[in-house]
Amino acid sequence: MRKRLFMLMIGMIAILVLSACGPKSQGDVVSELDKKQQELSGYKVKAKMTLQMGTDPHEYDVEIWHKDPEFYRVNLQNTSKEQNQMILRNEEGVFVLTPALNKSFKFQSDWPQNSSQAYLYESLIKDIVDDKEAKFKETKEHYVFETKTRYQNNKMLPYQEITLNKKDLSPVSVKVMDSDRNSLVTVDFSDMDFKATFEKNDFNMQKNMTGATLDKTVMADVKDKDFSVLYPEEIQGASLVGEKAVETEEGKRVVLTYEGEKSFTLVQEKETVMPATAGPTYITGEIVDLGFTLGAQTENSLTWTVDGVEFMIASNDLSPQEMVEIARTVQAEPVK
Repeated sequence: MRKRLFMLMIGMIAILVLSACGPKSQGDVVSELDKKQQELSGYKVKAKMTLQMGTDPHEYDVEIWHKDPEFYRVNLQNTSKEQNQMILRNEEGVFVLTPALNKSFKFQSDWPQNSSQAYLYESLIKDIVDDKEAKFKETKEHYVFETKTRYQNNKMLPYQEITLNKKDLSPVSVKVMDSDRNSLVTVDFSDMDFKATFEKNDFNMQKNMTGATLDKTVMADVKDKDFSVLYPEEIQGASLVGEKAVETEEGKRVVLTYEGEKSFTLVQEKETVMPATAGPTYITGEIVDLGFTLGAQTENSLTWTVDGVEFMIASNDLSPQEMVEIARTVQAEPVK
């Protein structure tokens, strides 16, 4: 009897050991992520972001700093161009900086809480925790989730695959996908530092603008560069009915007029390098990630800058999402 009882106890212990060492359930991992987010005081991480927009992929080096609770510094550098942009959130608000132009925009926005952000760790955790229908699988080294996204102005990217390191739940990669599960945006993370420290002025707008504009060659290239007229491939069924060039103090402004059920105007003109003393331009709108650059969107307009040229779509007929779709297809080849 004692022997049988002893063997039964040994068996129960073995079962407990095996279960403790076995694979974690989706609920276990979600709970750990939720706890990690609550305990997170800040981090620094680097990433490589690749966007499959148009015929050629666009690659960006991204550096992300986050200090709890609401301080952010996201620096995006196009790997094939000199010009970079930065999203900054501090106690004064949300800013988008274009250092090569000495230009800054201040937004009335609750970014980044208002949408999914593929390069922000805590945004990925929120997407995982909030999606009760998320798919889950475990590999030898990783946990992989497929969740719905929370993009407000881009319904074309409804899903994302998030891969996490099993050791510390750090982000490994994110694939943002269309409705057919084709990956259009990929983010590969590296150098994750959960114990990052910050200087007092690391999130100061003026310090970041000054530090990023030390390379005067970049600013000179932008100032001296002319531009060619670009046309959108996606025109929402409208037709190009007018193209007008107007001379300005800085060079030229080109106005393209599209008419149809979804009429709109596309304006493009050479940007100016602002004086070093210039303050931020205030915008009542939202930051929009167009993939190749950051845009500023209001109810009836979308503005963005590429290579020293400012573009603006204005329309009373287009939805915010439709404006984004058009902006993402503006190409060098004239498509009329």
